[in-house]
Amino acid sequence: MTYLTTPNQFIQDQQGQRFAYREVGTGRGLPLVLLNHLSATLDNWDPALIDLISQQRRVIVFNNRGVGFSDGKVPTTIEQMVADCYAFITAMQLTQFDLLGLSMGGFIAQAFTLKYPSSVNHLILVGTGPQGDSEIAKVGRITTFDLIRSFLTHRDVKEYLFFTRTPQGKQAGKAFINRLKQREIVEDKAITLATYRRQLIAIKQYAHDQPANLAQINQPTLIVNGDHDRMVPVNGSYELHERILNSQLKLYPDAGHMALFQNPNDFAALLAQFLNH
Repeated sequence: MTYLTTPNQFIQDQQGQRFAYREVGTGRGLPLVLLNHLSATLDNWDPALIDLISQQRRVIVFNNRGVGFSDGKVPTTIEQMVADCYAFITAMQLTQFDLLGLSMGGFIAQAFTLKYPSSVNHLILVGTGPQGDSEIAKVGRITTFDLIRSFLTHRDVKEYLFFTRTPQGKQAGKAFINRLKQREIVEDKAITLATYRRQLIAIKQYAHDQPANLAQINQPTLIVNGDHDRMVPVNGSYELHERILNSQLKLYPDAGHMALFQNPNDFAALLAQFLNH
């Protein structure tokens, strides 16, 4: 079964709130839980990348509270998103796992690892940055600008937000969009404008909060970004690498915010090597 055909599943937390998720792969290692980016649902994960990772690993992706088919209202703090993530993890009876956070999901992954360190075996932070980095607060303005550009040029906004505008970046962006369009059988529910705005509130607060003590993260950590990330400045990746002692940093050249989707084969190999060692 591929990610494009994997069914939506649902599980309730202790309060009876329902989370939507998908699960693919069976590997022998610990399960890999993926935390998504701003405005994203289950349908925004690159199916080619998920299929590559799931060849060796059980992969679990889910919608946090209020996103897609998950119940409730999206919280306006990263701290509450962490609590909701823990509710899902508890409902799934996961005691230990590897955790990958993408963009906003990386904010959640850092805070989750600090709060529940015994649960996380390996930590992967992609296209993300540290709490207290005020540059992150500009993400809403950048997104609005690119939405206008995409409307005027009749292109998908993700081509502008996630990829470089070089020939290689444009080609990778179009290929990624085409892979997303292959989904015809199993679909999620798109987010609402209200959901997007509440996520932006959480991100802005995160950007202006006091920095977290990332030195307390002892897990092996892989930090990945593109060298031309416009949404979450790449300087944040350097800072994460400096403050998380047991970490390694991978920057993809001529790549933007979603370097993992621009280089799915290379990233899958890098991830496998990291998790296996």
